[in-house]
Amino acid sequence: MMASEITPEEQAELDKALYDALNPLASAIRSRQTGLPADRMWEANPVEVALSVLAAWKVMDVQVRRLTGQAAATAGSYGASYEQLGAVWGITRQGARKKWPDAVSRPAPAAAGKSTLALFGGTAELVQSPSGNWGWAGQGADGASGTVAAGTRYATAEEAAAHAGAFLKEHALGTAATSSRQCPQ
Repeated sequence: MMASEITPEEQAELDKALYDALNPLASAIRSRQTGLPADRMWEANPVEVALSVLAAWKVMDVQVRRLTGQAAATAGSYGASYEQLGAVWGITRQGARKKWPDAVSRPAPAAAGKSTLALFGGTAELVQSPSGNWGWAGQGADGASGTVAAGTRYATAEEAAAHAGAFLKEHALGTAATSSRQCPQ
């Protein structure tokens, strides 16, 4: 038996508790539909009574789904992953993400759109354009300024950092190259 499975005794207790919670709701729904007092619900046409019970189960189903979502969000707020939520629910990670899309918070992107690189005594600023591409501008330790070649954009911050780092290395104090130029593509 898996940890989340219940024993027959627990199933019987759960059924009783659910029916005990359902009956007043079914009686209230039936009373509103017919105008009869709630205590006379069971004296009505059996089909209508059964439909009142079904309507009450629908209300409970909606509330259980709402509470389930809250439980998933609580677990996610404590660090549970979609893989863990799915395992508990008996579905895949993707299924859990679809079922509870906001349960697990995604980490915020690091320094959205800007970061600074300090290497070899110089600095370069990496900047993300509105299109999502990356560029850089920097100043080497020897005072030389450089920037990404006109029209060149990099798909990732790491790619832009590699090119900026090459520029900073070339313009470190004590290197042979001291001219100001653009980094090769």
